[in-house]
Amino acid sequence: MQNDRRATTPLWRPTGPEELDLVRDLGWRAWPPRLPEQPIFYPVLDEDYAIKIARDWNVKHDGAGFVTRFEVDTAFLTRYPVQQAGGRTILELWVPAEELDEFNAHIVGKIELVHEFH
Repeated sequence: MQNDRRATTPLWRPTGPEELDLVRDLGWRAWPPRLPEQPIFYPVLDEDYAIKIARDWNVKHDGAGFVTRFEVDTAFLTRYPVQQAGGRTILELWVPAEELDEFNAHIVGKIELVHEFH
């Protein structure tokens, strides 16, 4: 019997309280649409990098920072080249806002809250 389970890639997303509330409203299954000043959705490939952003940036700007973890169909992710935004572990995917609905459709399972900082 063949296993039909898709290969997935774990991603992390540092976020503030407002975006987290929207994810909660979407049943922990999708990311909300980007605002006009947010043309790109940036999930990251390294948990420590996500923690640093949530702790050092989101707390300072929003009063709280959160790190979420989620799995995405690996084959789908090949359309987004990994972007190195600094050091060797500062790796992101740049998903254009107009592709976010399709990206959300390739999330496997639920988005999980894994860290919070206040």
